[in-house]
Amino acid sequence: MVALKTFLLITCEHGGNRIPKRYRKLFAGRRALLDSHRGFDPGALNMARELATHFRAPLVYATVSRLLVDLNRSIGHRALYSDATRGLSRAEHARILARHYVPYRNEVEMLVAGAVAAGQRVIHVASHSFTPSLDGSVRNADVGLLYDPARPGERALCADWGKLLASAISPLRVRRNYPYQGRNDGLTLRLRRLYPVSRYVGVELEINQKHVTEQHRFAPGIRRAVVASLRAALVGTI
Repeated sequence: MVALKTFLLITCEHGGNRIPKRYRKLFAGRRALLDSHRGFDPGALNMARELATHFRAPLVYATVSRLLVDLNRSIGHRALYSDATRGLSRAEHARILARHYVPYRNEVEMLVAGAVAAGQRVIHVASHSFTPSLDGSVRNADVGLLYDPARPGERALCADWGKLLASAISPLRVRRNYPYQGRNDGLTLRLRRLYPVSRYVGVELEINQKHVTEQHRFAPGIRRAVVASLRAALVGTI
């Protein structure tokens, strides 16, 4: 059986906290909120760029705030819009989707579809970050790898990547399907529904924001370890 050539894709759904001019009045006096983990994923875009550069992989990213519309949620999901935008009219919601959500999703899906049509297997890494504590509970991990345990390719990649990453920096706590479940609603879930396990492998990389510097970059050691461990985990596939 001939092995499929691998197509590596990097995405970042929560790369910035930009609010388009049309909607800035909705966020007046909410600068602190926009700058918090609720407004975007600090460090995630820088990590995505690092991965894309190292692997010479296509990168799709967004800098509009998730508080306008969450690109990692399905249409109809209760968290698609924030408190600031949920009460807008249907026409305004449709405008937001057409301007920001649909083009992003379409670009990702077109890249995946093109690779699959060319006979390739897609490995998709979505770069995210998470707040060190939520609702008073401290998150017990430095890095999380989210995947669907029912998909062998995702399970195997995350097992290898997690072990290699944990051994790269000690003591680095790497957990699988933490602080969220990999089968939760998101872009990877959408793509899993479109493609079989043999053609699509989707992993969400989640890094603790306590490792983010003032420049919204992860500490150099973390960045190097993530890249090197993924490279080692992918040996023989790309």
